[in-house]
Amino acid sequence: MISFAQLQAHQSLPNADRPQYSCRTHLNLYKSPALEGLVTQAAAGRYLRVVPLSEAEQGTTPAAIAVCLCEDDYPGWLAIADLEQLDIADPPYQPVSLSEAEIRKRVQGAIAFAEAAMARPNQYLWGGTVAPDYDCSGLVQAAFADVGIWLPRDAYQQEGFTQAISSSELLPGDLVFFGPPAKATHVGLYLGESCYIHSSGKDQGRNGIGIDRLSESGDRVSQAYFAQRRGAGRIVACYQPASCT
Repeated sequence: MISFAQLQAHQSLPNADRPQYSCRTHLNLYKSPALEGLVTQAAAGRYLRVVPLSEAEQGTTPAAIAVCLCEDDYPGWLAIADLEQLDIADPPYQPVSLSEAEIRKRVQGAIAFAEAAMARPNQYLWGGTVAPDYDCSGLVQAAFADVGIWLPRDAYQQEGFTQAISSSELLPGDLVFFGPPAKATHVGLYLGESCYIHSSGKDQGRNGIGIDRLSESGDRVSQAYFAQRRGAGRIVACYQPASCT
């Protein structure tokens, strides 16, 4: 359990000596220090570091602190009340490097995770990375993290991280991306036979996890996403964080 006084003491240490923290339970991270808008979630066991406190924060007890998740370098704001759910991480997070061949051996496990998540009652949750409710990239990230493969957090980051492949090269475990020309805004996990599993929202999706087809002749949801297809990518490496190594 970490108190704000302990956190302040840690922040006074040289950068190299400041500890990382591990999460005792699932925690929400927000878009702003006002704790408005879920941006992501940290599952129990994840690691984070605290962004250095400002001079103003050092003199008061703020409502939230800026943090960065170690596995994917993802930033957010953590409620001060949730400090009690953190422990000093000893040892700190150690990234894992896997060969492309080893990753291919594990992709079926990621598919099994996504299919099991679909079998539970769920709904789409923007920022969701923890069962039962996920957003699109949160489901993909959680599925691969479950088999020891860390990916970046957002769909456009996952698109940039993967090795681009053509539709004819798609294999189960590859990622398929959708969105406007500017960047990917949606991602699914390819299952084979033109099918992919994804968590989609209410507007044009299923408000939860479902399986759709890469086809213009599919149902309403499949057609809507097929019209926005951008491409596909293959996971050939584990994400190596810049801020927590």
